[in-house]
Amino acid sequence: MKGTGEYGVPPVMTYGLPSTVHQLQAAHPLELSEKNFAANQEKAEMRVLRATQGAHAPLRMQMERRAARLAGGRLPFLHSERLALEVLSGYDTSIAFKDVLNTPEMCERAGVPSAEMERSFRL
Repeated sequence: MKGTGEYGVPPVMTYGLPSTVHQLQAAHPLELSEKNFAANQEKAEMRVLRATQGAHAPLRMQMERRAARLAGGRLPFLHSERLALEVLSGYDTSIAFKDVLNTPEMCERAGVPSAEMERSFRL
């Protein structure tokens, strides 16, 4: 917090409520490992690719994944599954939490298409 005010009390009205997120620690030793599981899995996959196929293979995979991630192509009010990115990442062969409980029909994003377009273009 940015200093303390009069009587040793932080000026909440000026700077808002203090954030305690940075003070929290992991509740379980495996929590940090589980948070970074996908990133660690990808690093291991890239090491194997580099060792078996050479330096070009991980670079090409990263380039293809980045292109699939950045590819737009859909209007903001239409739902996108990013199927190409899931196939390149290997998530198309597994069932996760988002596959069961994050279906488009349960999505709360349905709205007026013109309003969605104006919001995306910041009009």
